[in-house]
Amino acid sequence: MPTCQNCDSFVTEGYVRVFAPEGMDDPRVCPHCEDLVRDGSQVREARATRH
Repeated sequence: MPTCQNCDSFVTEGYVRVFAPEGMDDPRVCPHCEDLVRDGSQVREARATRH
């Protein structure tokens, strides 16, 4: 079962297929990670809140 590397939340295999880099089984961040976003090959803190 794939999980987020940051918060350990469950993510679907479809989410992994689309958002995780090729060859990785778990994404680095997910929609549950309110403080982090993907930025190219890096992960950074969000500049604005999502609420």
